[in-house]
Amino acid sequence: MLRPQDGPTRERRSLGGLWSFRLDAEGAGRAEGWWRSQLASAVDIPVPASYNDIFPDKNVRDHVGDVWYQTQVWVPDRWAGERTVLRFDAATHRAVAWVNDVEVARHEGGYTPFEADVTAHLRPGAENRVTVVVNNELTWESIPPGRVEERADGRRVQHYFQDFFNYAGLHRPVWLYTTPPVHITDITVTTGLQDATGLVAYRVDSTAQAEEHEVRVSLRDASGVEVHASTGAEGTLRIEDVHPWAPGDGYLYELEATLWSTSGDLVDSYRQSVGVRTVEVRGTEFLINGTPFYFKGFGKHEDAAVRGRAHDDTLMVHDFALLEWTGANSFRTSHYPYAEEVLDYADRQGVVVIDETAAVGLNLNIAGGVFGSGRKASTFSPDTVGESTQRTHLQAVRELVERDKNHPSVVLWSIANEPDNVQPEARDYFAPLAAEARRLDPSRPVAYVNALMGKPDQCVVTDLFDVVLLNRYYGWYFGPDDLATAETELEAELRQWAAHDKPIVITEYGSDAYPGLRSVVPSPWTEEYQTELLDVYHRVFDRVDAVVGEQVWNFADFATAPGVFRVDGNKKGVFTRERRPKSAAFSLRARWRKADVDSAD
Repeated sequence: MLRPQDGPTRERRSLGGLWSFRLDAEGAGRAEGWWRSQLASAVDIPVPASYNDIFPDKNVRDHVGDVWYQTQVWVPDRWAGERTVLRFDAATHRAVAWVNDVEVARHEGGYTPFEADVTAHLRPGAENRVTVVVNNELTWESIPPGRVEERADGRRVQHYFQDFFNYAGLHRPVWLYTTPPVHITDITVTTGLQDATGLVAYRVDSTAQAEEHEVRVSLRDASGVEVHASTGAEGTLRIEDVHPWAPGDGYLYELEATLWSTSGDLVDSYRQSVGVRTVEVRGTEFLINGTPFYFKGFGKHEDAAVRGRAHDDTLMVHDFALLEWTGANSFRTSHYPYAEEVLDYADRQGVVVIDETAAVGLNLNIAGGVFGSGRKASTFSPDTVGESTQRTHLQAVRELVERDKNHPSVVLWSIANEPDNVQPEARDYFAPLAAEARRLDPSRPVAYVNALMGKPDQCVVTDLFDVVLLNRYYGWYFGPDDLATAETELEAELRQWAAHDKPIVITEYGSDAYPGLRSVVPSPWTEEYQTELLDVYHRVFDRVDAVVGEQVWNFADFATAPGVFRVDGNKKGVFTRERRPKSAAFSLRARWRKADVDSAD
């Protein structure tokens, strides 16, 4: 699925702005056909944005069920004869869309795009009604999972197993765009390096008949100079004296694929950025362009006051500037695929990304990110995480890889965060998922993120994956205020994992720190304790050669469901939610920027 773009054969129109909006907790709108007319009793709401925090209303913030969006779109006369597509970059967690009176799309999954050819349903030279119903309910069949409790008083309460707020709605852009009737449908690039020569293998898919059309491909460098051209829907382009994409050096080429008729007319054109680089796992090393790479960075969230999970270019650029300020070179899209604009920017900035599905909460021994009190619940069963969940999960993997396969910044697929990896059923659940990710993209390693209770001698899925990703909270959830023991236990466990001869990336570690809470003697929740805990972990990482990365949890404080473990959200950020630094941010900056200087020397 190609993203909308403007060009000689294509035109796009953002549908961002104020839409009509209405809650529908009772689910009446589907039965009553609310899409057939102007949405009654509606209020204005911005798109893109999560709807939960826009209004000072508990019924909106905690709403469970359907919400309705509607807008009017003017379609110009010049679009007559063109193929016209309606695209939603995300609708959390599922949606049905109509154009005028006709249903055009259904989609399950809150963080990947979906679209529909709406050519037959639009009226060029007139206003057209676009309506979408979005549902935020989490079930045992959804990714992520959850359950809805029906209270005796008629209230419906959403319970979920993730430690971040269940923001919902249209929190990414909505587009209407055109292509020619005969058009390019997909482009896939895979890159390689042979000494100073870059290799770009490409495949161009289209609706064209091969005997009636010709595919031409041109590759240009960053200054616009053509470095290689070819014909045919598949092939390999060579770049002599290549400028590779590398961490800290987001150099991009541009591949333009064009479709031509036998009479020599341009039928369609599409431009795809290309970063030439390789990724490889060799023993305990993680290699980018044949050079060992060490991950320094964070787990993050798409999270901001009022906007919720809405994509915001301003906040994105600021966050990347803070990543650079700390000396970070990477982040994980915890715990869902981020907006495509974020990966575009990571490509250009040379920032490395671990790209993750929305499969968080597949573990009944963890509640909302906080470990249970010794209970052993059955995660995998026909009534909980079962075959229906797995089918949804497989589709989530497919949509993630399909969307992000051409981003050079993405070096590793993470197919789940902190699932149950101890019960024997976990192997049957995860083996097809790992196999599908490799089938779709053999060029990148595949991993999942391991929770603390899944020790090396207990995990039944380690061998299915290429990299060991660990979330560890010694000195916080386990042994709070005992950093000496935390250091000993962490090192002992990491040395056990090192015996698997795989690279180890610590994808979460840290502690909550309430901003401004200071103490001469470090104690939990103070900024001093957060800094000292990170220092303990860093000493251990430096002693274990198999550790090839450290990603602090979290980049910034973020919203969660209310609870006794959370005071106005999760406070593990080294920046506040408003992006003010805590003491730990300066400690990380000193460590990571010194490492850059030492490696340069």
